Amino acid sequence: MPRSRLLVALLFLLPLNVHADDWRLAHQQDGIDVYLSAVPSSAYQQFRGVTRIKASVRTLVDLQENLRVACKWLYACAQMRLLQVDGDSTWVYLTTDLPWPAQPRDIVLKVRSERLDDGTLVRHLSAEPSKLPPVQGLIRVRRLQGEWIMRPLGERETEVTYQLQADPAGDVPGWLANRFVVDAPMVTLRTLRAVAERQP
Repeated sequence: MPRSRLLVALLFLLPLNVHADDWRLAHQQDGIDVYLSAVPSSAYQQFRGVTRIKASVRTLVDLQENLRVACKWLYACAQMRLLQVDGDSTWVYLTTDLPWPAQPRDIVLKVRSERLDDGTLVRHLSAEPSKLPPVQGLIRVRRLQGEWIMRPLGERETEVTYQLQADPAGDVPGWLANRFVVDAPMVTLRTLRAVAERQP
């Protein structure tokens, strides 16, 4: 391999390897692995949940795009509604139902979908707080980024990764923040798997 190509390859690999080393396995249960990683300049950790689901990518996509159903398997979701669709990007408004003493929050979420050559579907998540006016009684989440990665392993089996980092804004007790980063991927993936594997 020419030296220039080798250098380019190393430059792409190095940040990924350094980033991957930051993740630590925090919880393992029911075939779901939850990893946590510190985030520079944030008091809140990011999480990554990984599992295998006996369902096709198409089935999982349908369960994500049916927002009424999606709010039932997404952890701490109180309400979810579609705002806009533009090509590969979708905007969704959702409100949370977090345990006391946390106040309810709302999120304007942009979801950008990307299909890879091997059939993997990546959904990039980001907050767009200024897309809607503030709602009285709700704390608007202003910083959020993450991904859903659905990689086909067969006709009816998919490896699903759910990764998220968010600043919830407002006062959130440390015990609740620590519980959220484990419970959110664990409950979400467990419930999604149960729903998906019941589909015909």
